[in-house]
Amino acid sequence: MNKAVWTRTGAALAGAALLVGGLTACGGDGADAGKGEKSGSKGAAAKPPTPQEAVKAAYLKTVAAKFAKAEVTTTDPAGKTSGQSGTKGWYPSSHDVVLKGDEPDTRSIMIGDTVWTKLDKPLEGKSWMKMNLAKDGKPGVRRNEDPAEYLAMLLGQDTVRYVGAEPTDGVEAQHYKAVLTDTELLKADDATKVMEEKNRQYLHEAVKGIKELRIDLWIGKDGYPVRFDATESGPENGPLQTTAKFSAFAATPAVAAPPAEDTVDFDDVMKGVDDKLKDVDKSLAETEKSLKETDEKLKGLGH
Repeated sequence: MNKAVWTRTGAALAGAALLVGGLTACGGDGADAGKGEKSGSKGAAAKPPTPQEAVKAAYLKTVAAKFAKAEVTTTDPAGKTSGQSGTKGWYPSSHDVVLKGDEPDTRSIMIGDTVWTKLDKPLEGKSWMKMNLAKDGKPGVRRNEDPAEYLAMLLGQDTVRYVGAEPTDGVEAQHYKAVLTDTELLKADDATKVMEEKNRQYLHEAVKGIKELRIDLWIGKDGYPVRFDATESGPENGPLQTTAKFSAFAATPAVAAPPAEDTVDFDDVMKGVDDKLKDVDKSLAETEKSLKETDEKLKGLGH
C-alpha cells in the first residue's frame, strides 16, 4: 500500500476513535459507543476518493506496472488518421508497436532515446535500422502517449472532475474529465510532487507548445486507466485528437531491443552515403577539369 493510502486510512481511523470518545464522554453506554464506532468506520470506508486522489492512486499503480498493451489512434487537423498497436512502457519511455498510416505498416521499437525501425527490405544484410534521437549528447524530449504520461498531466490539477460510473469497451470504469490550459500543463504535479523530479521536468518540456488540452479518463475497477480521449491544440495548428486504450498492466513483457547482429546504424549508413557523394563530387570535378583542358586544346587547334 502506498504512503498516500496509509495516510488517508490513518486519518479515517483517528477520526473514528475521536467520534467514539466523544459519545462516551456524553454519557453513551458501551453498546451505543460500539455502534458509533462501526457506523463511523463504515462511513469512512464508503467515502469515494476525490478526482485528484483517484488520479494520484491510478498514477502510482501505473508507474509500478511499468508496461501495458496499447491501442492508440490519432487524427490530425487535416483529418489524417494514424495509429499504434503493441506495447508501451514508461520511465524510461519505450514502445514496441506497429505504426499504421498511409504507408505500409511499420514495426518500431524504442527504448529511451534509441529507436529501431523494421526495414521493408534488408539493408547490408540487416533487418533493422537503429537511430539515436539524442542531440549533441542531450536527451530528446517528446511525448510517448503512454498511460503514465497522460495521468501525470492530470496530477494536482484542480480542474479534474468526476463524471460518473461509465463502462468503456465492455469494461466497468469511472469517468473523469478535465480541460487544461498551457499554464496549467506546465504546473502538472507541482502540487503533489508524486513524480521523480527528472520525470516532472521532462514532462514540462514535452507539453510545451500545447495551448489547451481537453481530456477524458476512464479508470477501471482494478485501479488502472483503461482509456484516454484527448484533444489538444497548439498555437499554430488545429486540434489533434487521440484515443488511447490500455490493458494487461503488469502482465506485459518488457520491451526488448532487436538483435545487435541484425541491426544497421543510421549514422553509419548516412556516413557511407556521404562518402559516396564525396567520391561522386570528386569524380565530377575531375571530369569537369578534363573537359576544360580538352576544350582549351580544341581552341588551340582552331588557331
